Amino acid sequence: MAGPRLTVVGSINLDLVVRAERLPRAGETVGGARFSRVPGGKGANQAVAAGRLGAEVRMVGAVGRDELADEALAGLREAEVEEGWLVKEAPTGVALITVDSAGETTIVVAPGANGELAPGDLALGDADAVLCQQEIPPETVACAAGLAPRFFLNAAPARDGAPEAELTIVNRLELEALGARQGLVCVTLGAEGAVLLENGEEVARAEPPAVEAVDGTAAGDAFTACLVVSLLELRSRDEALRRACAAGALAATRFGAQTSLPTAEEVDALL
Repeated sequence: MAGPRLTVVGSINLDLVVRAERLPRAGETVGGARFSRVPGGKGANQAVAAGRLGAEVRMVGAVGRDELADEALAGLREAEVEEGWLVKEAPTGVALITVDSAGETTIVVAPGANGELAPGDLALGDADAVLCQQEIPPETVACAAGLAPRFFLNAAPARDGAPEAELTIVNRLELEALGARQGLVCVTLGAEGAVLLENGEEVARAEPPAVEAVDGTAAGDAFTACLVVSLLELRSRDEALRRACAAGALAATRFGAQTSLPTAEEVDALL
């Protein structure tokens, strides 16, 4: 049976990743690190994750007319995500990521072409639902919310004025920027799992399976994609939240962003 049809509107980056024993303090140089380049961006990560979890996915985003674009798009193409991205006269977005031996990260993003994605670029296809993040211009996110038959939002990174969504996914810090709102909100709690709030009242809670973390770069993206796909598959809120926690935990056990994202079968096996 075909999976739900999901269009992801968001960022496409190339991640420049350094793995070090520990994260440097301000002004400090840490040696002995290893360097790699892997496809990333919250939008692309969530599109690839949703595809591996069984959804039929279209990706709307932007890359530059440069040598980094093909590398940034490699994961989407490998996952057979439908092409909805554009080429802009701006550099392909990059993220500079440092990962320590415990899997903790620091990330600095240069958005490049992602900042050029405009409301007029939103060819959403015949999607059942649309998933956005906030690494693209706010007016584009707001337009996607207005056009979508069902709208889901990962309100990261935090900023004021996020549009209303059927489900909004945030961490503790992003919850403060979101402010009070009606509807369903999922708050991720790191190693403690996640909680679903409906109109401010807790309606579900789950904890992740115990795993050995290697790299937390895309754990939140795996969580978000799995929660959205599970709800579109008409699973209960409790089951969807458990599956999302498992997907995020699995992603944290592997290095890289899109290279770490689990399949539906792997989530089932862990649970």
